[in-house]
Amino acid sequence: MSKQKIVIIGAGIVGASVAYHLAKRNQDVTVIERYPAAAREVTEKSFAWIHTTHRVAPEYWHLYDAACEEYHALQQDLSELQIHWHGALTWDNPPLREQLRFQKLNREQLEALEPNLKEYPDEAMFVSEEGAVDPIGLTDLLLSKAREYGAKVQFGTNVTQLQQEDSCLVGVHTSKGFLESDVVVLAAGTGIPELCNPLGCPVPVTPSPSILIRMKTANKLIRTLISNAQFEARQLTDQTLLAAEDYIDESEENGPEAVGKRAFETLRRSLKGGNQLELESIQVGMRPMPEDGYPIVGFHDHIKGLYLTVMHSAITLAPLIARLAASEIINRESRSELVPCRLSRFKDHTRDDPAVSRA
Repeated sequence: MSKQKIVIIGAGIVGASVAYHLAKRNQDVTVIERYPAAAREVTEKSFAWIHTTHRVAPEYWHLYDAACEEYHALQQDLSELQIHWHGALTWDNPPLREQLRFQKLNREQLEALEPNLKEYPDEAMFVSEEGAVDPIGLTDLLLSKAREYGAKVQFGTNVTQLQQEDSCLVGVHTSKGFLESDVVVLAAGTGIPELCNPLGCPVPVTPSPSILIRMKTANKLIRTLISNAQFEARQLTDQTLLAAEDYIDESEENGPEAVGKRAFETLRRSLKGGNQLELESIQVGMRPMPEDGYPIVGFHDHIKGLYLTVMHSAITLAPLIARLAASEIINRESRSELVPCRLSRFKDHTRDDPAVSRA
């Protein structure tokens, strides 16, 4: 396959992962990002848990089962990549997916694993294989490596229109000029519907808000990633603690500020040394959520040259899906692993399953 001109819209974790794999395989890659380099909107507000054990439909098990292995492979390629493989500890939450290996820990084992908790359950589940990352650090590393392979990255650049000729995308109009393309990869998260609607190809993705609370701490208080009915928290660094909470509404009682402060107070009460915590920030991230909660990936079967990549959880799945997507884009052969992810599964959006060979 000859070198293709590929424009990737979005420089978050998904766009950066796709850029890395395409540039590594000698494609002509340009990444466009509307935000400045310092801010990647959703990615920077991610809890960044490599979470492979929550319940998903059986047709997607293979993606989650392969996610950790993909991260280990990425670490082999990128020696600078820091992943906190400290495992995840959970109790009082919905049960984990069957068929998974996890340890049941008793109270004594929990005290040894997490000595700074003030209260312990009688039993908890520990998944030693799971981990967490610094989402911006990982994204910046992937973009840096993509650049080393020849990719170009344009921050602070708005996409104004996708140029279509006879059901074929030929380029992208931006605030800094026109870019010709053989393939446009949409990795713009919640911005994807806005770009696709004018083409007559609606994509069922909506914003799903979540709250990220960042706290300063003088000492490391949590060793693993802890998820229970009271809080979900992990150390980002020895001096930074992160907590994640569900968005409720914008009211004074249940708005992000109120929810974030309650989470902060919960952690102060729940951890030995919690009184040293200082609230640094409360942020809302708008996660791109496909209508059924599962990834939408692949060439559009009616618009030649349009490739979709949108998913939750992007931190967990992006490296794996990006490698498979790069293979489809370069070789124009469908990867069986991605067949459940096609847009065609949604009624009224496409007529049949997209065949990569038609793109």
